[in-house]
Amino acid sequence: MENNNIAVGLDIGTTKIVAMIGRKNEYGKLEILGVGKSKSLGVHRGVVNNITQTIQSIQQAVQGAESDSDFKITEVVVGIAGQHIRSLQHSDYITRANADEVINDADIDLLINQVYKLVMLPGEEIIHVLPQEYKVDGQAEIKEPIGMYGGRLEANFHVVVGQVSSIRNIGRCVKSSGLDLAGITLEPLASANAVLSQEEKEAGVALIDIGGGTTDLAIFKDGIIRHTAVIPFGGNVITEDIKEGCSIIEKQAELLKIKFGSAWPGENKDNEIVSIPGLRGREPKEITLKNLSKIIHARVVEIIEQAYLEIKNYGHEEQKKKLIAGIVLTGGGSQLNHLKQLVEYITGMDTRIGYPNEHLAGDSDPDMASPLYATAVGLVMNAIENQSKVVVEEDVVEPPTETTSEAEHAIDNDSAQTEHSAPKPSEPKKERKSIFEKWADKLKDFLDNAE
Repeated sequence: MENNNIAVGLDIGTTKIVAMIGRKNEYGKLEILGVGKSKSLGVHRGVVNNITQTIQSIQQAVQGAESDSDFKITEVVVGIAGQHIRSLQHSDYITRANADEVINDADIDLLINQVYKLVMLPGEEIIHVLPQEYKVDGQAEIKEPIGMYGGRLEANFHVVVGQVSSIRNIGRCVKSSGLDLAGITLEPLASANAVLSQEEKEAGVALIDIGGGTTDLAIFKDGIIRHTAVIPFGGNVITEDIKEGCSIIEKQAELLKIKFGSAWPGENKDNEIVSIPGLRGREPKEITLKNLSKIIHARVVEIIEQAYLEIKNYGHEEQKKKLIAGIVLTGGGSQLNHLKQLVEYITGMDTRIGYPNEHLAGDSDPDMASPLYATAVGLVMNAIENQSKVVVEEDVVEPPTETTSEAEHAIDNDSAQTEHSAPKPSEPKKERKSIFEKWADKLKDFLDNAE
């Protein structure tokens, strides 16, 4: 993977693991070079519960992507979800020593680092610190304070928190699969990158990503992420209900759901019947499609109501917080027949199915534009974005100063190990690393030391 502009996203889901290799073409679109997919065996509701099986599934997906593209994969950007993820709103401020100087990157870093030191519950760690709006000397609704004068810099933050052990287990699986961890991204944020337009984010939109084990939610308004949540149900609970309700095996229940499933029971007539082969010479089972859709409907309503509750918690009913662009559904579960109509009926909000095709190159395989791959596409886009930042930084390497933080030392060490090149002349301007990228490097260091 010597080619500089090639990146790999690894979507570790509950039902499948996808490794996707991509690069940006000359038109700025994403060209998919290879995809590997494997059944996810060691993950339950987005959390690793069997390290060995997860490593095998990751290796299988990576090998598939390598043989599909003829590239060797060395590092990946991984998506993280799971029922342990929660988010909170937090406000913080700093008082600047010299109000006669303009606000710069260092001030914003100082403010973000302050939030990063928040005391969390035992066993939890901050994953993302996302600044929403700034206030300078009481002047509100500032999106970019750099270059302004002011003595007091304040900001509202969206803070995403997760279980340390779950995050480290994912890191361990990736490392044991012989891969380097280039970064970790919250899956709803990756899916949002792949399927939402900037106009929708400005107008206000809720993205509901229905996966196998979890349903991820991300709410945007005025172009800023406002709320994230992970609901611990997904397509698997629907399959489980069909299995129990119809007394059939899981494989048959999954096939029934995909081929004949509908979220709207009124659509099927009473005399529509599907016959399922019996096990080992037993009589075939006959199941009415009306019953099947009643089982699916009951569970889907529960998932949608949970997601809608989160949208209400964000404050969707307030005029200022209204989500004009409504709801976008994505993920494998969004392919269920008549789901769009059911969501509109329950929430009263405009709904569409989100496909990641807008960012894909014109000659891409049509299968890649499926909502199933939204997270993987978003992760590759995220990896390419991070890569371009790193390239900018490597062009302007500075010698470490007294004030450089530990995390930045780790970044410098990492780039020194990967790029065996002579030090480049230093320049004063250096692109700012996000707090999350620093955190990812800390995690990398932890995993290296845990050998």
